[in-house]
Amino acid sequence: MHKYRSLALWQRSHELLILTLRAVDEAYHPRSRALLDQIRRAVISIEANFVEGYALGSTPQFRRHLRIAVGSAAEAECLLRAAEELGYLGPEVVEDAAGKLNEILAMLFGLLRKPLPSKS
Repeated sequence: MHKYRSLALWQRSHELLILTLRAVDEAYHPRSRALLDQIRRAVISIEANFVEGYALGSTPQFRRHLRIAVGSAAEAECLLRAAEELGYLGPEVVEDAAGKLNEILAMLFGLLRKPLPSKS
């Protein structure tokens, strides 16, 4: 079941998750609560959807969860930029996270471009 841990997509998603959660916890302020909580949820969703789809063992379900992860990655990128502009997160954290998000999105799109196995 833990085979997903050897995959680059999971590794990058997990790195992003840890980086972001640490940064958000350090930056926490009552005014930033809603935005930082949503960033937290979006980043968690990337890794969680990949793992959930992988565990289901069905190609259509896996692809569905990959698409959800793409949406969560786009959401995270957007919200991280807003948090930077508002001064809640430093530019170095956001740039590091953005680099990881670019890698993650490339891997997600690569997996989604692969053809479905034939049912012969």
